[in-house]
Amino acid sequence: MAKYFGTDGFRGEANVVLTAEHAFRIGLFLGWYYGRDHRARIVIGKDTRRSSYMFEAALNAGLTAAGADAYTLHVTTTPSVSYVARTEDFDCGIMISARHNPYQDNGIKLLNGNGEKMEDEVIDAVEAYLDGGMEIPLATGSGIGRIVDYAAGRNRYIGYLISLSTVSFRGVRVGLDCANGSTWQIAKNVFDALGADTYVIHNTPDGMNVNENCGSTHIESLQALVREKGLDLGFAFDGDADRCLAVDEKGNVVNGDAIMYLYARHMKEKGTLGDTKVVTTVMSNFGLYKALDEIGIGYEKTAVGDRYVYENMVKNDHLIGGEQSGHIIFRKYAATGDGLITALKVMQCMLSKKMKLSELAAPMVMYPQILKNVIVTDKDATLADPAVQAAVKRAEEELGDTGRILLRKSGTEPVLRVMAEAETEEACREKVDAIIEAMAARGLLVRVK
Repeated sequence: MAKYFGTDGFRGEANVVLTAEHAFRIGLFLGWYYGRDHRARIVIGKDTRRSSYMFEAALNAGLTAAGADAYTLHVTTTPSVSYVARTEDFDCGIMISARHNPYQDNGIKLLNGNGEKMEDEVIDAVEAYLDGGMEIPLATGSGIGRIVDYAAGRNRYIGYLISLSTVSFRGVRVGLDCANGSTWQIAKNVFDALGADTYVIHNTPDGMNVNENCGSTHIESLQALVREKGLDLGFAFDGDADRCLAVDEKGNVVNGDAIMYLYARHMKEKGTLGDTKVVTTVMSNFGLYKALDEIGIGYEKTAVGDRYVYENMVKNDHLIGGEQSGHIIFRKYAATGDGLITALKVMQCMLSKKMKLSELAAPMVMYPQILKNVIVTDKDATLADPAVQAAVKRAEEELGDTGRILLRKSGTEPVLRVMAEAETEEACREKVDAIIEAMAARGLLVRVK
């Protein structure tokens, strides 16, 4: 793993892990790197965190000091930065966000000119510069770059979203939880333009309330809104709006696995899926695979992370993929997960089939799942320990084809994740606890987080 950048950017507590100096230097490097044979054009967006404004100013200073022109979308979504970068001939895009993390954290995510996650070789070069690997000359005179207010780019993205709908939303009562984040000025505009009756919550950001008991990671208030108002459905986004979870008319959560199932089925029935597969991660629910098997749709499994999902989709020309968390990629329409596109596609499926969301999701039965995060003395040594491996194998044999076990390292935390899926919650807990007990017996367990 890289020193600063993980699979989803450089993320950490603002001015503790990720500082304004880091942002300035990242901007300076990118402005120089892309401007070696022309004046670089780089587009920047940010979410609603208080520190996002500081990081935006620092990035702008670095970019322009290197001679690049910085185009600022202001508060917007990660997918909008991706869209603008790939459709308007930018050298790269930068999004300032820590996604679903609390407001104290922030992050810098880099996108290439195709709106995709930045290539590893560029990330490696940025990291080498941050560690003092070279000196970058400062631009002078007319070579200094400029900052361009580019709110028009965000507006074109909104127009693009509206153009994607093939049906009117007139008469549909929709709840929207904007997580006090990037969609607070966008989601309602899109749904209103398409004719929906919208009921919006958590759309009053103050810089410190992003994701606070709201959005896709705290969906309870949206469930309550749908039930209390008798809405047809609801959608919850995360801080930068690359995720979306749905709530059906009964107030039940329809997660990313269920959304992938119902839309892949819709595509197959329309004849637009072809022989492509649904791309999932190893964390997708066992129930998704059983439901796809029943209707003859194939699937792929990747490591956890939308980056790996997208890479598989591009390599094998698949059209839909994503994560249970609601980070779903519709590759025909976007190069990254887009919560608003996800919501629009769910609406399109529901309205074109004239079915309620609960009916669309009903064939996919979620298996009970228990996941525990455990801190161990050494992650690799624990995974390789014979007694731990034997406990995992024993649990898998006992479950047979009625469930599964997953033991993996976290990519962002110093923990192992122990997960079991089975036909009953009791069986899940029994298997997870047996594996953790094996770690404890070998002196490898520090504590269950």
